[in-house]
Amino acid sequence: MNPVDDGVELRWGPSPMAAAIATCGAAALAAAVIAGSWQLVVFAAPFLGVLVSIAWQLPAGTVKGEASQPLSRCFETEDVEVTVSVSVDSAATVTKLHVPPIAGLQCDVTADVDQVELRCSAKRWGRYPIPVHVHVVSSSGLFSGTAVLDAAEVHVYPLSAPQNAGIPRTELPDRLGTHLTRHHGPGVEYADIRAYVPGDQLRTVNWAVSARRGRLHVTERLTDRAADVVVLIDTYPQAPGPATEATERSVRGATQVVQSALRRGDRAGIAGLGMHPRWLGADIGRRQFYRVLDTVLDVGSDSIPSTGTLVPRAAIPNGAIVIAFSTMLDTQFALALIDLRKRGHTVVAIDVLEGAPFEGEIAPMIARMWRIERSAMYRDMTTVGVDVVAWPSGITLDQAMRLVPERRRQVRKRA
Repeated sequence: MNPVDDGVELRWGPSPMAAAIATCGAAALAAAVIAGSWQLVVFAAPFLGVLVSIAWQLPAGTVKGEASQPLSRCFETEDVEVTVSVSVDSAATVTKLHVPPIAGLQCDVTADVDQVELRCSAKRWGRYPIPVHVHVVSSSGLFSGTAVLDAAEVHVYPLSAPQNAGIPRTELPDRLGTHLTRHHGPGVEYADIRAYVPGDQLRTVNWAVSARRGRLHVTERLTDRAADVVVLIDTYPQAPGPATEATERSVRGATQVVQSALRRGDRAGIAGLGMHPRWLGADIGRRQFYRVLDTVLDVGSDSIPSTGTLVPRAAIPNGAIVIAFSTMLDTQFALALIDLRKRGHTVVAIDVLEGAPFEGEIAPMIARMWRIERSAMYRDMTTVGVDVVAWPSGITLDQAMRLVPERRRQVRKRA
């Protein structure tokens, strides 16, 4: 068990027994006044004595909790089990433990006198705090106390599609990886045969060709390189309706890109622009995948907060490929993509918005004007080097990424 916190102060109030004593005393006094009977006053005296002494019987104390897993992590639809034990550092006795309904989280609760067991699952990613309401009664029975204990928190990670999301074909850093390039060097794919020159390694000599031609020849191969992939998420406020619903696909698409990049041995990072700008540097390994998911949920200590509307230079390695997921409705996000392209990065914007960002029926003329303006924006961004690709719900992300054109030449970095 792990302690939840140092302790929560109990809020005290009259118990049902104290209310019953007060009711009996008041009824006896009222009857004594109406009937003029001193015997009823004597009958009510013990009740009045208890009520008078209640002032210096007010207890004090805190409630503490210990959870088997204060922080649980799981993916959507997975189950997690949490056990919370409660103790009171006073003479009070725990009478009831209650877990209120949590929006989006399904919990099967088994409550005991001082322990509660929960089995939770969620269909949507997010952060879900689990509070436990504690009810106690004092040793005298005249007071009842309540406290809300932040027992645990469940972080539900988004599930990504099983397909591997490709990356745009562009110049990659000179680092060993799994992406086949057109450069000659160490690798396994055949490229060409040329005459031997001093300095070539003997293991590259093609002895069969050398024997036929009477002089040494070597086999050249295509190199395999690794990429730096940084996912950019648009967290700017969205219009209600289709635009808000599209942000759900942004997170799932970002998760798929990061997972695919790490599986290939590439370095992957993430950055968010909008209400809570933050970024996580590119790295490799399974642990990096969970660090990225924590950054998406805006938890953990690995991500670095930022200010402004542009991506910090430290967040994007030189020559990195930037894949942005956005509804493309905010001008600041589009300007940030253009700035990244000017720095020399390959930038691809995935448009997750389907249709017009309006609720209900709109006039056909207005919808047509909006589509024309949208096409003009696509053209303008493509002109400066930012490729915009639509991602309809009917196709997978890897199918949409195949429409990204190949850009071999990098934009020169401006001073």
